[in-house]
Amino acid sequence: MDTSTAVEVSSPTFSSSSSSCSLDDVMYDVMYDVFLSFRGEDTRKTFTDLLYWRLKRAFVDVFIDENELRGGEIIPDKLNQIIQRSRISVIIFSRRYADSIWCLEALEKIMECRRTLGQIVLPIFYDVDPSDVREQTGSFAEAFQKHEERFHGVKDKEEKIQSWRKSLTEAAGLDGLALSTFDG
Repeated sequence: MDTSTAVEVSSPTFSSSSSSCSLDDVMYDVMYDVFLSFRGEDTRKTFTDLLYWRLKRAFVDVFIDENELRGGEIIPDKLNQIIQRSRISVIIFSRRYADSIWCLEALEKIMECRRTLGQIVLPIFYDVDPSDVREQTGSFAEAFQKHEERFHGVKDKEEKIQSWRKSLTEAAGLDGLALSTFDG
């Protein structure tokens, strides 16, 4: 993915131009079989890389962000379109997933497409308890505490934080896989 389309700002900006998913728009316009959502610093060189290559060997057309987005970058419209035009989204929840505003924004788009398009969403809980994701406890509570401190008193940002919480709860309530680093 070309990150030059991403806009760098000093504090996170949330894309208001992300269009709603429409079944008519996407039904015959699939770009990828699978979209992988993950926190790069947690799983890129381990689990996510392994999953990506296993899927590719099985001739699955899979999207993985090849470049790390720096903190403060918004999700480019192109990435929103890729999420929208994927058949399946796999969300790899890890301990630092909620630290990333980019991950939370992508998750929000994924869950929107699940609700409006019936997109298949598979959560994988990699070395994190699904209840920590669902209830925003543990490392997820720590991440949200930082987000809330950062955006304290900023109305639209506080609403955005609540939307992220709702998306995490919704995604963690789906059937998925729970893996620990001991699983290999």
